[in-house]
Amino acid sequence: MSVLAAIAVLGILIVVHELGHFLAARLQHIHVNRFSIGFGPILWKYQGPETEYALRAFPLGGFVGFPDDDPDSTIPPNDPNLLRNRPVIDRAIVISAGVIANLIFAYFLLVVQLTTVGAASMNYLPGVKVPEVAAEVSSAAFQAGIRSGDIVLSVDGKELGANRESIKSLVSAIQDHPNQPLALEIQREEQKFVVTVTPELSSDGKGKIGVQLTSNGTVVRERAGIVEAFSKAATEFERIVVLTFQGFGQLLSNFSQTAEKLSGPVAIVAIGAGIARSDAANLFQFAVLISINLAVINILPLPALDGGQLAFLLIEGLRGKPLPNRIQENVMQTGLVLLLGLGIFLIVRDTANLAGFDLMRTLRQQ
Repeated sequence: MSVLAAIAVLGILIVVHELGHFLAARLQHIHVNRFSIGFGPILWKYQGPETEYALRAFPLGGFVGFPDDDPDSTIPPNDPNLLRNRPVIDRAIVISAGVIANLIFAYFLLVVQLTTVGAASMNYLPGVKVPEVAAEVSSAAFQAGIRSGDIVLSVDGKELGANRESIKSLVSAIQDHPNQPLALEIQREEQKFVVTVTPELSSDGKGKIGVQLTSNGTVVRERAGIVEAFSKAATEFERIVVLTFQGFGQLLSNFSQTAEKLSGPVAIVAIGAGIARSDAANLFQFAVLISINLAVINILPLPALDGGQLAFLLIEGLRGKPLPNRIQENVMQTGLVLLLGLGIFLIVRDTANLAGFDLMRTLRQQ
């Protein structure tokens, strides 16, 4: 059920994005002949007076189709309500509407979250929790005696206090001491003891012990009134947008070290499923993050994305006429192939990583 919940969140965000394109076109009386959620074989469809609405087999995607280049369309090529016959500004509104819809929806979700389940905050307790020991059989943490659910109270005699900085302190100590022993004070239920762990030297020159870390404490939620919710939602929305752009900036400026952090649909669903299992209320925040990331990705000036089409419109506006169709088609096809290749790579990599993690967890339980 948690996996279905994560897929449902992604599906809703895709519907919102495509609905933005669709409504922007229809409100301007531009012809639209297809509105599809998903790709691949059609599972269900309904033929309206002008538009075919379809649900397809693979839900992680969608598209809005226009009759401009449909050879079976009966609409005359010179019809002023064809998308290609509209002024640049009309077409720009249609193309950018998906991004705008995702941003508006993300803000709306933040308001709903604040007025219903409330904003989450942490009631910190001393130490750092270890929710999972990855690749347990071979990791330095497992060999030292650290297990899932343990709480690290101190490192080399330095206490990890009841605050959000404790994780940074522990991570820094581990990363700064590759191949050097560290004394960790561990709490396991009512028992306290000290273990010595030697971080392994990773490829980036930093130490690692093979654990996931999270703040120790309990989550508390506080609801906001409707007026306060709009203000707080705006602040949080701005914070997430800024962090998202900063993340993409780091990816572009330091691609070799940050590329491995890219996640495909499989990893995103896995993250969402984990959130749904731990606290379904956090799916609001998950949806907000994905919706904003979807908007930012689509606005990038890359072929086959909304930003790429906007770039062509900008060139058309500056030149006074569009680039030749052959050039546009070649660029878009090349971009589509590259994006599909990246998507397939991420799916295969993330699936393999999840399979390997599940295998290690199974071996541990036997």
